[in-house]
Amino acid sequence: MKLRKVSAAAAAAVVLALTATACGGDGDSDSGSGSGGGDKIKIGIKYDQPGLGLKEPDGTFSGFDVDVATYVAKELGYEPNQIEFVETKSADRENALARGDVKLIAATYSITDERKEKVDFAGPYLLAHQDLLIKTDSDITEATDLNGKKLCSVTGSTSAQNVKKDFAPKANLTERGGYSECIAALQSGAVDALTTDDSILAGYAAQEQYKGKFKLAGLKLSNENYGVGVKKGDTETVNKVNAALEKMVSDGSWKKAVDANFGPANYKNEEAPKIGVIVQ
Repeated sequence: MKLRKVSAAAAAAVVLALTATACGGDGDSDSGSGSGGGDKIKIGIKYDQPGLGLKEPDGTFSGFDVDVATYVAKELGYEPNQIEFVETKSADRENALARGDVKLIAATYSITDERKEKVDFAGPYLLAHQDLLIKTDSDITEATDLNGKKLCSVTGSTSAQNVKKDFAPKANLTERGGYSECIAALQSGAVDALTTDDSILAGYAAQEQYKGKFKLAGLKLSNENYGVGVKKGDTETVNKVNAALEKMVSDGSWKKAVDANFGPANYKNEEAPKIGVIVQ
């Protein structure tokens, strides 16, 4: 794996921006400047990903992305009751930031060059990988073992196609409407494996009804650098979020959140990534 580090010029720019931030804010009530940070802050998350971003039946929210967003918001000056979590689907993330519907997005948002043309990113705050979820007694140990077996993924996902193209061309692909349907098919034996990001798989496997039934294969079929999306050009907010993420790691809150949300699935997470370093 190659590491793409920020240049010296970029690092200097960050220092200058932080210095400017220390001298004064821009007065935006959602910028998080000072105590209280304004009336509220809107943060985009997923509502349907256990372990990452999930809206519970009682209206509360849980998951690693939620924990990261809550910590960052606090560092920006917002208490939990000042956070408004907004459901932000993958296809609408860039538009939601551009329209100003949300201030930040923490929603399994992989940092890519294409996306960086439209939004800015703080982070990364998690390095995930495409993986397989299998039954605990499965004999699948490599992606090539999927040849002749049934592989499930959600309709429209590229994950299963990547497996067929690069590792197991003879895998039998089954597409379902959602990950929950794939989990049910895996549990019943209708499919042999489910594929997507390991963080998403771990979140589902950690649910109470699935504990001990599934495991991650532990493969690293891709690198997914999750970042916090910020409106293009909002350098001040990017710098503040980066500082909050660094503090979350240094004070142990990051590791605590990883263990709480993914631990039951035996998720072997990578170490916390360094700000500005993208693993290719």
